[in-house]
Amino acid sequence: MNSYYLHNGVESSGPFDLNELKAKSIKKTTPVWCEGMENWKNAGEVMELQSILRVVPPPIKSFQPAPELEETDDNPKILGVDKMLFFILCGLLVLIIGTVSFKIFDENRSSDLEQKNSITEKNNQQFQLQEKKIEEQKNLIAEQERIEFDRLTKERKENLSNRLLEIKRKLAIDFSNLAQAKNKMSEANDFQFLRTTDERDEDINSVQTEIENLKIDIGNLKTEMDQIYLELEKIK
Repeated sequence: MNSYYLHNGVESSGPFDLNELKAKSIKKTTPVWCEGMENWKNAGEVMELQSILRVVPPPIKSFQPAPELEETDDNPKILGVDKMLFFILCGLLVLIIGTVSFKIFDENRSSDLEQKNSITEKNNQQFQLQEKKIEEQKNLIAEQERIEFDRLTKERKENLSNRLLEIKRKLAIDFSNLAQAKNKMSEANDFQFLRTTDERDEDINSVQTEIENLKIDIGNLKTEMDQIYLELEKIK
């Protein structure tokens, strides 16, 4: 059997056993406490004290009818829809919105990526066209340069060939003149009739000078001819 303390609102008293509590005529609202309780309780809340509680009816003027208990709804509703169903519908709505939003985002991203790829592809095509045009221009310039080079080479060969023919003609003339000059020299040395010694020497010197000039001219023509042959060999 427990011993209880009482509290009158100002101070506590006790401990009291059940008989002493009965003698004090405690009510349901009397604050009590015993060892093992965490806090003070009303006597009406302690099972052990139920048998000794004094029942005091309230004054008639303070009588108020007991409020009607509201019927508890074992199946609460939100906006007229079952609570559980409401949350399920909300979850589905959120899932649908999320799915649609992700799909729209993915489509927009795919569209942007496709557009960027299209722009990149166009740029690459333009770059390739420009590269092709540049390459064609280079090839055209190279072809024009080759044609011009061939033309100049051909022209140079023709000029050299013409010059070579001209040199050969001059050499033939110079060799002929040289032969004639040598004959003159022989005649000048042998012929003495009606000439003085000075006249004879003058004729010999004149012919000798002509011969020397012809030899120099023939030598220059041969040198030039050799150079032309070398240049023609390089051109081939």
